[in-house]
This record gives sequence, C-alpha cells and structure tokens, in this order.
Amino acid sequence: MSTQLSSQAKASPLARHLRAGKVYRREDLVPYSTSVDRELQQLVAAGRLAKAAQGLYYAPRKSVFGDAPPAENEMLAAFLKDKNFLSFNPSVYNSLRLGMTQLYNKTIVYNHKRHGKFRLGNREFDFRVKHRFPLPNQVSSEYLLVDMLNNFDELAEDEDHVFAIARRKLPQFDAKKLQNALQEYGSAATRRLLKKWLKELDVAQAGTVK
Repeated sequence: MSTQLSSQAKASPLARHLRAGKVYRREDLVPYSTSVDRELQQLVAAGRLAKAAQGLYYAPRKSVFGDAPPAENEMLAAFLKDKNFLSFNPSVYNSLRLGMTQLYNKTIVYNHKRHGKFRLGNREFDFRVKHRFPLPNQVSSEYLLVDMLNNFDELAEDEDHVFAIARRKLPQFDAKKLQNALQEYGSAATRRLLKKWLKELDVAQAGTVK
C-alpha cells in the first residue's frame, strides 16, 4: 500500500476532521467514514495518524525535532474517556525537601476507571483506581506528604532518614490542610503514623511552653 494518501482520501470527511495534537478513539471517528478501519490504516501509513493503543489514535504535532506526540493530558483523557484524573511522577515527592533524592522513570495516574499498566504510544502509564484524589490545581504540600507516606513502600528511599526529617518538619506544614488531607486521602497506616507524630509534636510543644 502506498504511503501517500490519494487525493480522494485527503479530501475525506475523516481526514478533514483531524487536527494536529488531538487524540481520537476509533468509535468517535466512525461517523466520518464509510470504511473507518481501511481509512485509519491509510492515514497511519501516510503519517497523518499514529496508533497509540488498540482503538486509540493521535494526529502528530509538527516540531523542530519532527513529529511529536500529543500533550499527556490529551492522551490520558481520551484513553480514560474522562478528564477527572491525576497524573504524576513520584519524583514530585522530592519537592517536600525531606531528604528524598531518587528520580523515577514512571507516571502514575489516579483515576476512577482503569487499573493496571498500559502503554500509550511510546510510554507506559501505571493506572490506579482511587475513590478520591485532588484536582491537579489542588495538589498541596500537605497532600503530597500524605500521598508519599501512602506509597512509601514503593520508593527507593531510607525510611528512618526520611521519616526523621518529616517528623522534624511537621510544624512547617499547614495544620488544618494536613488534617484535611489525612482525613480525605490517607490510608489507615498513614493516618495512624501521622496522628502519632502530631501527638508527639503537641507533647513536645507543651513541654516547651512550660
């Protein structure tokens, strides 16, 4: 099959519908073609589309380095059929300045629909079903502390070292926000641990006042 689209294919409703950087599910493209699978194959062969996963395609963006994939959020939203998710790299925990230094080459996606590891394009994502998680613009240091403790057994960090710094720096976190994050997102083990640290902090501060 030729890698060039025929003039008829170029003028087809499906081809005209495509926009660079956008992600498309096969089912959403059916209304634009009388033979969607054949036309999708032609578009992929011509470089107008790239296949990200079974039934999932994207129109590459042009950049100085060649064809580029769509924005991560576009890909995840199309895959999940939902814009309500939180994606992050565990390296973000390093921003808490608790002596953590490891860098991670993975992306975790909290969501309400999918669980497991899936490859989208050239990247693998670790999808985890969660009942509750904040919106991206609501992620606070207090939430990150709670989430880090929830996931600490997956991290390549020294527990004694990190926990000692975290306990010492607890007063630097907003107490109300921390309590809310703990109540809303903390696992049972994290709740027990942080409540123990907070109680010890209260006792120490009471002793200082005396």
